Amino acid sequence: MRFSWPGVLLAPLAVPVLFSVAMAGLFGSDSPAPLVLIMLVTSSVVSYGATLVLFLPCLFVLSALRPMTWITVCLLGLVLGAAAYVPMTWMDWQSSGTDSGPPDEPFFAFLLRWMADPFALIFPVAGMVTAGLYWGIGTRWQWRAGVAGR
Repeated sequence: MRFSWPGVLLAPLAVPVLFSVAMAGLFGSDSPAPLVLIMLVTSSVVSYGATLVLFLPCLFVLSALRPMTWITVCLLGLVLGAAAYVPMTWMDWQSSGTDSGPPDEPFFAFLLRWMADPFALIFPVAGMVTAGLYWGIGTRWQWRAGVAGR
């Protein structure tokens, strides 16, 4: 699969926008704009970071080994989204002790306990959606370039 600048710029932005608006709606404040902005910036850092550091290099290596389809790209995003959950949980574990000090329980027990939370599904689903959008934007961009080049 070819590299797509529109895919890199647009695909990682979709899930943070939806997540920020949904969370601001759940909190139901009188002025949701600052909350949306704060959540959008922090979730965009995670989304763009995971896309640039995890997804694109893995997609490059995998696409060199075998032809990529929409399903394999989405499965890659799902797996990498789940993998991105581990370092975020590790940061939470580091500050989980008394007065934000050393943790009281082992990391693996903490990770298993936190994986039972429904919000843990946000990471794999966000990875899958971002990967699917990257595939869709990239293939559409390549198709338009191919048609325009004829």
